[in-house]
Amino acid sequence: MSRKITEKVTWVGKIDWELKRFHGNELSTHRGSSYNSYLIRDKKTVLIDTVWKPFAGEFVRNLKKEIDLNEIDYIVVNHGEIDHSGALVELMREIPDTPIYCTANAVKSLKGHYHHDWNFVEVKTGDTLDIGESKLIFIEARMLHWPDSMFTYMTGENILFSNDAFGQHYASEQLFNDQVKQDELYYEAMKYYANILTPFSGFVTKKIKEVMDMGLPIDIICTSHGIIWRDNPLQIVNKYLEWADNYQENQITIIYDTMWNGTRRMAEAIAEGIRSSDDAVVVKLYNASKYDKNDIITEVFKSKAVLVGSPTINRGISFSISGILEIIKGLGFKNKKAAAFGAYGWSGEGVKIITEELKDAGFEVVDEGIRALWNPDEQALQQCREFGQRFVRSL
Repeated sequence: MSRKITEKVTWVGKIDWELKRFHGNELSTHRGSSYNSYLIRDKKTVLIDTVWKPFAGEFVRNLKKEIDLNEIDYIVVNHGEIDHSGALVELMREIPDTPIYCTANAVKSLKGHYHHDWNFVEVKTGDTLDIGESKLIFIEARMLHWPDSMFTYMTGENILFSNDAFGQHYASEQLFNDQVKQDELYYEAMKYYANILTPFSGFVTKKIKEVMDMGLPIDIICTSHGIIWRDNPLQIVNKYLEWADNYQENQITIIYDTMWNGTRRMAEAIAEGIRSSDDAVVVKLYNASKYDKNDIITEVFKSKAVLVGSPTINRGISFSISGILEIIKGLGFKNKKAAAFGAYGWSGEGVKIITEELKDAGFEVVDEGIRALWNPDEQALQQCREFGQRFVRSL
């Protein structure tokens, strides 16, 4: 079902309430998502983006109810990833000669995905398309979050079609930011940034400055996932600038896995030590084998420091801790401190392995870590409390 955004712009996307995993199994989407596609009716008619491939048939059928497909003059593809372009094959069977406006990198992406040589029109930053009373201005947004990404700005309506930037995986029948729960909205926006855009924070800052320097008034930000920002839309832009600037809150996150509860007991004792030394700092504990990995990553993003613990297993560490450290390494967090801990029974290399992984991930390791032999007794737990006190003081 379509939804009016302005007199000229209609949302024609798909809300996916059932989505629980995205990017394969890389990203959890507890609140579902949406694939936002937009139809512009001026003197010329423009379709901006489509939907994910599983919904291609439904999308085209619904679009036919909205408009005669032959009336579509242009298609704009802001990003070639298949959650945005997945209905193109179905759509182009109906209107095969319709020009597709996208970046040069998007042409490569679309040809690589679909193996069709459609009527591509390559655009770059500053190129425009006159559609009648309004113009579309194209702005390349490389690495937000793919090399082919771009924004499209509509004059007159003052709408920025931002593709993946400023979005959230958040299904809602309420289309706009002022209609949804703000705590849910901002949690999902932060989770989206933390897990997808963190590695590109330098590009985020540079691109936002570039767009602001263009002097384009922005009344609405139409994202490709989640809700549309119409009430004070620059609030999310300002949040992105904050998040891109080595973001941290007064929080310490303790991540661990445990075999016979020794490492868990160490984690809890370390947390006691932190709280006894600084009752203002927020301390959160997560068993990496039990909690969602992307929710943990969001907490790491918020934190000024992390502690990571695992028992030593076969001269290594648990696979859940190894996995979360690999994700952390890829995201390239900055301005965060860390240390390791863990119980062991035989060789005890776990703490050293974690410490090296934390260094490789760019964390400042402020302590060589702490180990406890077998199941920690009260003396060992007291040492863990003192370790937590030292750790928080070092921050």
